[in-house]
Amino acid sequence: MGKFVVTVRKNGEFQFNLKATNGQVILTSEGYTTKAACLNGIESVKKNAPVEARYEIKEAKNGKPYFNLKATNGQVIGGSQMYSCERTMKAGIASVMKNAPEAPVVEE
Repeated sequence: MGKFVVTVRKNGEFQFNLKATNGQVILTSEGYTTKAACLNGIESVKKNAPVEARYEIKEAKNGKPYFNLKATNGQVIGGSQMYSCERTMKAGIASVMKNAPEAPVVEE
């Protein structure tokens, strides 16, 4: 099972990464000013992750695909890494859909 890892950035902001069972980061949040806001972001990911329509597929300037997970209000609540191809990016989405809803939260 995957897990959400909450960390503090050098600038003091909180962020989370959703890690797959193998430890690979599959979704990263924005920076939050408070831990409570960060934890609310995780709850939003858990709620929205199973909904395929919440994923926005994008292409970076270098042509590599990635995705954003959006809340019901359209705000981005997490973004993926850049993938080498569309197939591996879709596997990343599937991994978020599978891992996020039941993932525990840990702090590092």
